[in-house]
Amino acid sequence: MIAFITGATAGIGKATAELFAKHGYNIIITGRRKDRLEEFSAHLKSTYEVEVLFLNFDIRNNKEVEKAISLLTGEWKKIDVLVNNAGLAVGLSTIQDGDIDDWERMIDTNVKGLLYITRHLAPVMIANGSGHIINIGSIAGKEVYANGNVYCATKHAVDALSKSMRIDMLPFNIKVTAINPGMVETEFSIVRFKGDEERAKKPYFGIQPLTPEDIADTIYWCASRPAHVNINDIIITPTVQANATNTFRKS
Repeated sequence: MIAFITGATAGIGKATAELFAKHGYNIIITGRRKDRLEEFSAHLKSTYEVEVLFLNFDIRNNKEVEKAISLLTGEWKKIDVLVNNAGLAVGLSTIQDGDIDDWERMIDTNVKGLLYITRHLAPVMIANGSGHIINIGSIAGKEVYANGNVYCATKHAVDALSKSMRIDMLPFNIKVTAINPGMVETEFSIVRFKGDEERAKKPYFGIQPLTPEDIADTIYWCASRPAHVNINDIIITPTVQANATNTFRKS
């Protein structure tokens, strides 16, 4: 069995690759940080005695994606699970004050990157006669919040794409699942606040957020259902979070 996981150098992607490897999957991991890919690949091989292939490219660049996917040969093309995990939020501005570079980075990663990967791997799964595409969305794809504008829009796009993929893949025995987390403590806030670590800690003050391992557990559970069972859509939050804007914080 083979799992292909994007954005696997940190956070949810890394935890997911670790868990699938623990369960005996051979792993394809992708990311922009080659040093992290090399280190993580060596760890997975030595710890779980599985085969690991790392592909170093920028998901926002279709030519890089196409070139990387073209390197898959033989057994590596027998992909059972694709986890479209790579994504980010940048900035937290009103629409009238938004940074267009931030907008383009989010759209290029969260929407176009997911599309590029899926466009090149869905035909591989179709040729194999089965597969499972798991898209990591967000609670921000189900509702909106102040200053979330473009990020929310990109995750609403992931929600819509997951629904339409499920229809397109229906004749080919390919499952499509969308997993939409609430607050997960990863590098997410550090990226959103452009390296301001103090500001990045504030969303998690007074609460116990989800961990990357919590989401990895959910991803693996979806992927391990019987062949006739597909989990279409999941919203997962910490117990202290009711929706995108309501949390209970200890004083």
